[in-house]
Amino acid sequence: MNKNESKYFNTARLMDEAFLQLLTKKDYKYITVKEICLKAGVNRSTFYLHYEIMDDLLKESVFYIDRRFYEKFETVGLNRVDIKAGGKADALLIEPKYLKPYLEFIKENKDVYKLTISKRDLFGSVTSFNKMYGDIFEPALEKFGVSEEDKPYVFAYYMRGVLAIVSTWIEFNCVRPIDEIINLIVKHTPRPKDFEKEKPEITGKADENERK
Repeated sequence: MNKNESKYFNTARLMDEAFLQLLTKKDYKYITVKEICLKAGVNRSTFYLHYEIMDDLLKESVFYIDRRFYEKFETVGLNRVDIKAGGKADALLIEPKYLKPYLEFIKENKDVYKLTISKRDLFGSVTSFNKMYGDIFEPALEKFGVSEEDKPYVFAYYMRGVLAIVSTWIEFNCVRPIDEIINLIVKHTPRPKDFEKEKPEITGKADENERK
């Protein structure tokens, strides 16, 4: 990256951060280009060098948040190498040790995530998870023997269930304690069959009669 590219991306980062700070104080529709420029220390021409409209900055800010989200997962040792090298317990991603940092991050950035929910036409329904699929979720599914053909379907099944709970939590302003949301997700998300302990075989009536 040359000096000009570095300056360009650094300026974009300043505007992302300025926008996210303003978002904690007022609704998106009331944030102006002038306010963003003042807070970021740039002029209007610089803003329009990067973006055509405010929605462009919003999308970039969400991607900026997503990068930080990814880094949050790395702090708990969750990456492709760890999953491939570890056992099945390490690949079971619907666990408190992984959910807690994720939900903490969501709560810290709830204002921007509220916008992603209200503007699904810009972001779709799964933003943070899509680029993490190849590094984290795909090798986890592989660990449990999910075929290449089935992986996108199984991924969608689990993630849309989790996101439904998390999205509802965000819509209610993240009021419920994080531990309660973790319990909800763990309780209502089925585990892979080969991870569960073997259950005792249910005997028929004939066996019951023999024991009487």
